[in-house]
Amino acid sequence: MIAWINEACAAGTRREPACAVLGLTLRSVQRWVADGELKADGRQAAAQRRTPANAFTPDERAQVLAMVNRPAFADLSPKQIVPRLADQGEYRASESTIYRMLRAAGQLSHRGKARPPTQRRPAPLVATGPHQIWTWDITYLTTPVRGTFYYLYLILDLFSRKIVGWEVHAQESAHHAAQVFRLAYQREAVDGNALTLHSDNGAPMKGATMLATLQRLGVVPSFSRPAVSNDNPYSEALFRTVKYTPAYPDGPFTGLDAARAWVADFVTWYNEQHCHSAIRFVTPGQRHRGEEQAVLQQRTAVYENARAQHPSRWSGAIRNWTPIGPVSLNPGKPSDQEGGNSNKNT
Repeated sequence: MIAWINEACAAGTRREPACAVLGLTLRSVQRWVADGELKADGRQAAAQRRTPANAFTPDERAQVLAMVNRPAFADLSPKQIVPRLADQGEYRASESTIYRMLRAAGQLSHRGKARPPTQRRPAPLVATGPHQIWTWDITYLTTPVRGTFYYLYLILDLFSRKIVGWEVHAQESAHHAAQVFRLAYQREAVDGNALTLHSDNGAPMKGATMLATLQRLGVVPSFSRPAVSNDNPYSEALFRTVKYTPAYPDGPFTGLDAARAWVADFVTWYNEQHCHSAIRFVTPGQRHRGEEQAVLQQRTAVYENARAQHPSRWSGAIRNWTPIGPVSLNPGKPSDQEGGNSNKNT
């Protein structure tokens, strides 16, 4: 290449464009011919193409692969093989080197009788109507005593986002949880065979009293995966709405009765006045009772009338006021979803 570059320069070409034709920089060529002597190629890409001096030969690689595939080592990982060889006074290669050889040979797979670990997502729970899936959780409410709290139990209907059950207690227990659920179940007149109750893995959720109540009523319990913080997102989003609503007290609740009175007012406002962003800004109560269809149709008519009166102000279709349809819990990645709705904003 140096000879070609020199020949081009002798014919009148500048050295830099001559180097560029060969995919070289002028500085690399200058380093090659520094002090009048032809130097070795010091480029990083060229260094990567060179075989390291300490690399295993093909025969040595074949010997290592034959060794790890012996009957005595076939079910062991390289981390187990290397120490055993050392006990026998033998060293072939390090664990990382053996792993690289296995990967290059297409043999880097699970070794042993145990099944390889797999990541499984739970099957999504899909609600197509009210009283199919409820989610619930417990949150703290502050008290005048530092370190002491009231406990707010809230049960949410996944489809409509309506609060179907709530209570405030001074203790957190499975007994109170079972009482809250039993009263909500009776008040809503639910068919137990069609209802699933989802929660996290807290002690009140998995207590014997709570589980016995669910079994007696024919309700299917569902729990979040261990160490997964976002498997109960709708209840968590509801708690954020509770504590960030403008009416939430700036200070602690003065007593248990005051906390219960405030929560009662909040539930009435949330169910019947709050326009929920995840359900096309109808109230949870309207969606729960099946009134959202008429409400959204009326909004569509208003928008169509406005566009008919001033068509120049509209560059496209009117706002989408169609009902959102089914709601999924644990819906997976957006690319895996086929329809449905994963919006949990409140």
